[in-house]
Amino acid sequence: MTTSPAERPAGTVEVRLAHTADLDDATLKAARILLYDVFDDMTAEDWEHALGGLHALVHEDGVLIGHAAVVQRRVLHNRRALRCGYVEGVGVRADRRGRGHGAAMMDALEGVIRNAYDLGALGAADDAATFYAGRGWQLWRGPSSALTPTGIRRTPDEDGSLFVLTGSVRLDLDGDLTCDWREGDVW
Repeated sequence: MTTSPAERPAGTVEVRLAHTADLDDATLKAARILLYDVFDDMTAEDWEHALGGLHALVHEDGVLIGHAAVVQRRVLHNRRALRCGYVEGVGVRADRRGRGHGAAMMDALEGVIRNAYDLGALGAADDAATFYAGRGWQLWRGPSSALTPTGIRRTPDEDGSLFVLTGSVRLDLDGDLTCDWREGDVW
């Protein structure tokens, strides 16, 4: 049974996992506002990249304080197209950081990745790399590329910031990794 914010004890923190299709407009708007507050360089394409998959949402006393999403993408590695759970839009409100909310959201998303995808991947900001590495995500050491409308193009600016969560498929972390095409940041 779900309780209303007024019925919950003060300080109640709730983590919810829901598909984009199951989120109402108010929740999506709150998530977008949160991410624009967390990231100075957030774009409309960045927000769009976080849609269409599963969202891990952290509410405290009924207020959204954290968001993360996993969306399906295709990546090419060792001549195989792999089903990738790509993590997007991970952010916690500044005054609520350091309390385990990011870890709680990632726990939920990592369970989805392990059970539904060949691997997980994400592009980490410099200040988040230690967080992901501490959770078992591995730095991709090989070259990265994107399968663009004009063919495969290297994405050297992404090298050194991509992390993968290995699953059932054996990965060569020094090999090539190519993502599918999308508008905005491809990784």
